[in-house]
Parts: sequence; structure tokens; C-alpha cells
Amino acid sequence: MPSVAPDIAPRAPAGEGVTDYDRGHFLTYARLIDADTGGFDWRESAAAILGLEVVRDELAARACWDSHLARAHWIATTGYRLLLIEAGLSEGD
Repeated sequence: MPSVAPDIAPRAPAGEGVTDYDRGHFLTYARLIDADTGGFDWRESAAAILGLEVVRDELAARACWDSHLARAHWIATTGYRLLLIEAGLSEGD
């Protein structure tokens, strides 16, 4: 399966704000969470979802996978609230 987002950065954003990169990778983030919760091997998922050549550089691929998966979880648990506030759909906490 080809990567949904071929423009994957070596590391996902790590700040507290939702970035344009995040906005462009919501589907990628959802697929990462699905793969992780589904128990799929991270190597196969990194190749299929992120388009990484895991065999060529497993350490870099793992770092990329980990940072994107962490960001996906942040978006799903915290970041989405910022988007709601930004869109005027929530007044915040």
C-alpha cells in the first residue's frame, strides 16, 4: 500500500500548537493510531503508511515512526481541542 503522505518529515512537530504539517497529516495520524492499536508490526506500518525504507535505516525509521505516533496521539487527545477553539466551536477550558 502506498504512503498516504509522501512528504513525511523525519520527525513530527512536537510543540503545543497544531501546525500546518499536522493539518496536512490527519489521515496519516489516524492510520498510525489504527495500526498501533491493531497490533500491526511497526516496520510494516512505517513502510505502508509513512513510506519509509525501514530496512535501509531502521533507527531513523523507528524515530520517525515514534515521533509521528506520539504526535498522532497528542492530536487525538489534546490537539483537536485547539482546532475546535480555533474554529469557534468551543470556548476552551
